[in-house]
This record gives sequence, structure tokens and C-alpha cells, in this order.
Amino acid sequence: MTFNEHVYQILGDIKVMLIAKNEKYGNSALEPLGVFSNLSPKEGIMVRIDDKLKRIKNGSLDKDDEDVLNDLIGYLVLLKIQANQESKYDELDGSHNWQDIKEKQELIKLMQQELRDDLIL
Repeated sequence: MTFNEHVYQILGDIKVMLIAKNEKYGNSALEPLGVFSNLSPKEGIMVRIDDKLKRIKNGSLDKDDEDVLNDLIGYLVLLKIQANQESKYDELDGSHNWQDIKEKQELIKLMQQELRDDLIL
């Protein structure tokens, strides 16, 4: 299988997963019900991403109990969708609220380096 075929297959699997979960749970990530939490959609998605990163750091990739990588990729796609929706609203007043996301990206880079360092040991 070529690189391009791998990319299409994996992204296709992620697409199917995201659509199936959206049909099953509703648009809960981007439109949370807010019964027990008042987090914004962006904050809620970032909490879920943090949970997945912690599972990876704690060795969940070695277990067959959950497909953590697909879930993480799915939440990153949801964060991208939410950011795109947010930026459309922000363009009305000329502002862009990307600073929080940039800070999270830097944190993710640091965590990735820690994971690499842990794997080398």
C-alpha cells in the first residue's frame, strides 16, 4: 500500500468514526448540553484531548482496550472544526482568539518530547 493510500484509509476511518459518534451522541462536543459543566465547546474538547494524552503517556498504547490514537485524532479534528467556526465569528470584529490554541500547541509539543524521551529510556 502506498503512502497516499494509507493516508486516505486512515482519514477515511476517522471520518466514519466521527460521523458515527456524532449520530450516536448528537453534536455534544461542539454543542454541549451543559448540565454538569459550563465549559465552552473549545475547553471541553481540550479537556478530552488532555485525557487522551494522559492515557498515551501512561502507556495506553500498549493495551487493546481502546483506540486512543483514533480518539485523539478525532478530538483534534473537532477542535479544528470549532476553531474554524469561532474564527468566522471573530472576523466580524476583526479579532482572532487563537492564543489559547497556540499555547496548547506548545504544551502538546512539550508533551510529545517527554513521550519520546520516555520511550527512549
